[in-house]
Amino acid sequence: MNVLQAIGNTSLVRLRKVVPPGCAEIFVKLEWENPTGSMKDRMAQAVISRAEEGGQLKPGDTVVEYTGGSTGTSLALVCAAKGYRIRIVTSDAFSREKRDHMAALGAELTLVASEGGLTTKKLILDMIEAARALSREPRTYWIDQLNNHDSVAGYHALGEEIWSQTGGKVDAFVHCVGTAASSRGVATVLKRRKSGVRIVAVEPAESSVLLGGPAGPHKIEGVGIGYAPPLWEPALVDEILPVRTNDAKEMVRRLAREEALFVGTSSGANVAAAIEVARRLGPGATVVTLMADSGLKYLSTDVYRGK
Repeated sequence: MNVLQAIGNTSLVRLRKVVPPGCAEIFVKLEWENPTGSMKDRMAQAVISRAEEGGQLKPGDTVVEYTGGSTGTSLALVCAAKGYRIRIVTSDAFSREKRDHMAALGAELTLVASEGGLTTKKLILDMIEAARALSREPRTYWIDQLNNHDSVAGYHALGEEIWSQTGGKVDAFVHCVGTAASSRGVATVLKRRKSGVRIVAVEPAESSVLLGGPAGPHKIEGVGIGYAPPLWEPALVDEILPVRTNDAKEMVRRLAREEALFVGTSSGANVAAAIEVARRLGPGATVVTLMADSGLKYLSTDVYRGK
């Protein structure tokens, strides 16, 4: 067995303390159990494997990507395991732990300056252009996650795991939108299994573009890129819920103290939105969401510092 075989088959646990009375049950997938502590290991393995199978990536080639950190760390893991050089474009808007983790796994980093440490549309576009420039070098494969349909397939197994672990008793799936690959991959599987399952997309309230609002800066890392991502498939989504950064952070702290679940900011947004959905569905229903990554990736940020 190698490290890549440790990806997937993560635990599903029920929230017990943060869910108010009169709500549906909420179950969360502990995606930090993946080797890098993030769900992104699933898509990294899928996009690299499919690039190899399609002949776009050959031994001795270099992998290039723009990322807020978790995707880059996952790609660095897969590249280290398979022997590829990897160059990552990232930013000071994302936690130091993520940058250090990528570098530790052998990634060569290019940093793009942010506006006051905030995620903005301009930052994402600047990072993409920096990666595009690197991708023009010979023997280079650019992942281009926002446009890479292979990443969606990486999450089909996640959908099947949720279906199996709930015994098919899942009434709603709630998850933040970054590239939209994970929500689309899971939704595709769950809708095929049960057409009536409710798919709820979550985005930062400060940049609620999927609901038609203006793009704005926020601090929910890895999601809310400021425009509808190319992989966004609205036909699969029944509802979009905005969550404020501060509400996501507060839920993250509550999850640690009350549920012993140590997670990142997008997981807090997931649970805040899931509670709203669970309140509407009421007792007897089942809501599933994701603990997208580990809180260990955010120790240097204001999410946990001093709290």
